[in-house]
Amino acid sequence: MGVIRYLSLEWLDALTDEVSASATLQQLATEHTIGVTQVVTDGPEGTVVYHLQVADGVATFGPGSAFPEDVRMEQTWDTAVGVATGSLNAQEAFIKGRILLTGSQQKLVEAQPVFGALDAVFTSVRERTEHR
Repeated sequence: MGVIRYLSLEWLDALTDEVSASATLQQLATEHTIGVTQVVTDGPEGTVVYHLQVADGVATFGPGSAFPEDVRMEQTWDTAVGVATGSLNAQEAFIKGRILLTGSQQKLVEAQPVFGALDAVFTSVRERTEHR
């Protein structure tokens, strides 16, 4: 597979496939329930919305908003690229208000193992992603 552009449909498809194939994420979905929507504004293709849904033993990722949505994170393209490439610390971006978080922070904290496993999936896709 060739290089894919960050937040493109190909990128979303690659992550959708990786999340579906992740035994770790599917297992965590038996223990955790959370719907997270990501909104990235000001990108080359305008605003991109995608989600992670984890519940009832199934973890899914794809375009559009989570339903039900427990947490929504909104950020600009520059912030998203910075976090994705590691040039910007995600926690620092939250603290400085560069990532707007709405919804249940408690659910986010409780689902930390899910995000740890998701990071491994992102790492796999990141290796073939172009961030420009």
